[in-house]
Amino acid sequence: MKEVVCKKEDLSPGNIMSANVGPIPIVLCRTPDGEFYAYTNKCIHQGAPMSEGVLCGASAPTDTPGEYRYEKEGEILRCPWHGMEFDIKNEGRMLVDSNRKLGNFNVSFDGNDVVVSTKK
Repeated sequence: MKEVVCKKEDLSPGNIMSANVGPIPIVLCRTPDGEFYAYTNKCIHQGAPMSEGVLCGASAPTDTPGEYRYEKEGEILRCPWHGMEFDIKNEGRMLVDSNRKLGNFNVSFDGNDVVVSTKK
């Protein structure tokens, strides 16, 4: 199953939007570098609509106590209810447990159309 969900210019880099592939609600994400990703619009924790969340970054470990580093800006999808975070460039894997991930979809383009399809 595949569906044209929007035009490329409908979603600016660093933003997300809700859409549907047939009857399936999805969240479409566009990273700051312009790449598109699509995931199930339902958090695996307690079912929150991920399209109401935000793209952000994440803290990264350092070797120095009290030193903080922020990375992956615009590549982490944060759940709006409980703050669960998913790496959209790593198959939607949860940051705290990489064995758990959001359902993902294929994204392709037909001219200026963004086409999302279910994985086979």
